[in-house]
Amino acid sequence: MKLYDENMPAPNPRKVRIYLAEKGITVPTERVRMMKREHKAPEFMAKNSLGQVPVLELDDGTYLSESIAICRYFEALHPEPPLFGRDAREQAFVEMWMRRAEFRLWGPAGQVWINDDPRTAMVNPNQFPDYGARNRKIVAGAMTWLDGELADGRAWLAGENYSMADIVLLCGIDFAKFVNMDMPEDAKHLRAWHERVSARPSARA
Repeated sequence: MKLYDENMPAPNPRKVRIYLAEKGITVPTERVRMMKREHKAPEFMAKNSLGQVPVLELDDGTYLSESIAICRYFEALHPEPPLFGRDAREQAFVEMWMRRAEFRLWGPAGQVWINDDPRTAMVNPNQFPDYGARNRKIVAGAMTWLDGELADGRAWLAGENYSMADIVLLCGIDFAKFVNMDMPEDAKHLRAWHERVSARPSARA
């Protein structure tokens, strides 16, 4: 088994690393340098035709991609501690918050990175800066909304227990900061949550 990985700020591989750190699972890794376009090389595209990381090479020689799918695979093999929910109710709330984080924050943040960041211009010459700027406003609105949702005082995003939902949102928030979209100064609940989740040793994975 091998994980094809990339260092920060790549957010999707980081989700898997944090998950594995929380579980105490060690997997051999091989770095795929995205800024050198190694993820678009023919030999890597043979592993994932979308040319994206992370990719998990299984012991039978097959390749599994998509960060959440990889984490769910490990969850089935190593159910403790559960990071996708302990019962039907918690599992549903974890899923809900993962989807919300992905659609409300990750999606528009990705469009900012693609269309309104000079570091991406070398690999994406057809940027649409106006569209990227519009998505900056969407990300800011999502962070304000998340701050309001966390105003009830709960410690973790999906409820009483730290979960995959916290991992997904942490990686999204940190990637947004990388493309110059930090949390609003007055988002005290979101910032408090971010401090809690960032204090976990796994956040340094």
